[in-house]
Amino acid sequence: MYLADARSTKTAAAPGTRPGRRAAVPGTVLALGAVSLVTDVSSEMVSAVLPLYVVAALGLSPLGFGLLDGINNGVGALVRLLGGHLADRSPRGHKLVAGIGYGLSALCKPLLLLVHTVPLIGGVLAIDRTGKGLRTAPRDAMISLATAPEHRGRAFGVHRAMDTTGALLGPLLAFAVLRIADDRAERAGYSAVFTVSGCVAVLGVLLLVLFVPGRATTAVVESGARPTLRDALALLRRPALRRLTLAAVLLGLTTVSDSFLYLLLQRRLGLPAHLFPLLPLGTAAVFLTLAVPLGMIADRIGRRTLFLAGHAVLLAGYGVVLSPLRGASAAVLVLLLHGTFYAATDGVLAAATAATVPDGQQGAGQALVGTGQALARFVCSLAFGAAWTLWGPRAALTGTALALAVAAVAATRLLRPTAVPEPPSGGHLA
Repeated sequence: MYLADARSTKTAAAPGTRPGRRAAVPGTVLALGAVSLVTDVSSEMVSAVLPLYVVAALGLSPLGFGLLDGINNGVGALVRLLGGHLADRSPRGHKLVAGIGYGLSALCKPLLLLVHTVPLIGGVLAIDRTGKGLRTAPRDAMISLATAPEHRGRAFGVHRAMDTTGALLGPLLAFAVLRIADDRAERAGYSAVFTVSGCVAVLGVLLLVLFVPGRATTAVVESGARPTLRDALALLRRPALRRLTLAAVLLGLTTVSDSFLYLLLQRRLGLPAHLFPLLPLGTAAVFLTLAVPLGMIADRIGRRTLFLAGHAVLLAGYGVVLSPLRGASAAVLVLLLHGTFYAATDGVLAAATAATVPDGQQGAGQALVGTGQALARFVCSLAFGAAWTLWGPRAALTGTALALAVAAVAATRLLRPTAVPEPPSGGHLA
């Protein structure tokens, strides 16, 4: 069992809490969860209608939209490194950089009302992804620093559950707005969605400014040091972080994107086309239900253990899609496994990362692991799309499932217990 990252350690109290009395789920985590919930409502409103808007209303081909979305996702992953590093440079940098990221994303929603060509829309989406990339690592760092080490799995589970609630509500609100605007011109409906989305995004920024503490972290105040970019990259010298990053990359290279999986599910199981939009909601509902309990389990049995188990669940999901099972029961089983996979890996990986880096470099540490995983999944999407085109969907998924099994064995070896001493968990690396 990989219990090293789940043990309790004595650390300084988080800002705004009394020493020795850190809540299992601090107010900072709940406030950040509320920000993520509202922001995800805004983001998912746009995501729910954007493919149809760009392809049907503006005439871009599906292949062109896929390439555009893939490039923008890659930009977001790379910017995450910058966001994590900048956040660690200042005592109040985590909230400041996260605020800039949320602000950029909020700005993009009304800009969509003003652009009507593919290059300009691509530019707006790139700004939106930049905002997401900037805010992700500082946000996770604030959650880590506000929570006692033994409760981080639960805290990240609570945050991800609140975040997923927004992912559930966003598409529903978008469809409601489109239905209300049904009697108007087609583009007027999309404009209404973008307008409401922008207003909701501004509310998320206000919640961050008003309710998320912006006090300096103890580690930065005591050392007075500002980590450099070299310090951030030097974190990979830490054996535990390096092994965790490599494991996340290996498994990310064999994780089929949600869009491809839903398309496979619809085609393989013969689901009616009108049920397709419900597939992401099914995954999100399971994720929402299991995020907190699985986070608590991760705190008990070890986060790396649960992270590996989550990918075993994903492999089982691939198996169901490839099996002779058909119909609604098979679809429900796949969505159950898919949502369980996310609940067992998303916040759990962030909690595991927090245990491997000093408090003063939480932003950079979260960014390194998150960027590696995101880029690996981007490469998997490109490779899977090419394999589908050349050999068909069944052969592509079969190859990916076999690769995932091999990657899981390699990741298990990488994350096994080791007697190699880690550098001190406080201060900065030279």
